Amino acid sequence: MPRGKRIVIEREINDDIVDSYRFMDVDKIRKERESLEQNLSSSVANVFRAAQGLYKKAEDEELERKDLFSVQSAYEYLKNNNVLISFRAFGGRIERGTIPFVKVGRKRFIPRAVLDDIVNTKNEFYTVRDAFSEYKKFNSNINYRAFIGRVEKGSVPSVKLGTRRLIPAGAVEALTHISDNYFSVSEAIKELHKSGIKIKRNAFERRLDRGRIPHVKVGGRRFIPDDVLDELVSKELALKGQ
Repeated sequence: MPRGKRIVIEREINDDIVDSYRFMDVDKIRKERESLEQNLSSSVANVFRAAQGLYKKAEDEELERKDLFSVQSAYEYLKNNNVLISFRAFGGRIERGTIPFVKVGRKRFIPRAVLDDIVNTKNEFYTVRDAFSEYKKFNSNINYRAFIGRVEKGSVPSVKLGTRRLIPAGAVEALTHISDNYFSVSEAIKELHKSGIKIKRNAFERRLDRGRIPHVKVGGRRFIPDDVLDELVSKELALKGQ
């Protein structure tokens, strides 16, 4: 009997986090976001009309009570809500129009709805750079260029909102979960070798192909759960000791 048939691990892998990642509907996320931005745009337009009525007679404090924040106050509001951005970068976004504002007289004001949306977006999405930084805490082997490649190929879900490409927070959570609880094929083979179990990559992958080692496929790559690999090592060592 061929050597590979002597060990078969029969187990179903039920992992909701991995499943949510594999079946993440980025088109749905994008459409929901576009709808939200349309509603936000209408809200800003209404605030703008109301702001015109306050022209020349409203102080900053009164405008703030109307949910309009000066640029400095808006920056402080974001900082207090853990949105870390330099004042210069914040001002640049306002200048480029990526952060909507209304003008009262000669001064610019940002509606609270816009600021709350920035806070919520930070909680729901990561920038590509921030997603990479979070992921690298759990997968030190990956570099930024390789991560961008995965984003461009679609193996890491992303959504383009305006000029920005963002990674859903759920995708980052799933990536870190996989790195923390699964082995890639290369990592699994290294672990086997560390335990004194010699096996070539093509032989290991044949076992995966034939369903002898339970695994999940994410973004075109195969991953083996920690406990499955532990069981494989245990059975291989027991077989080796016969």
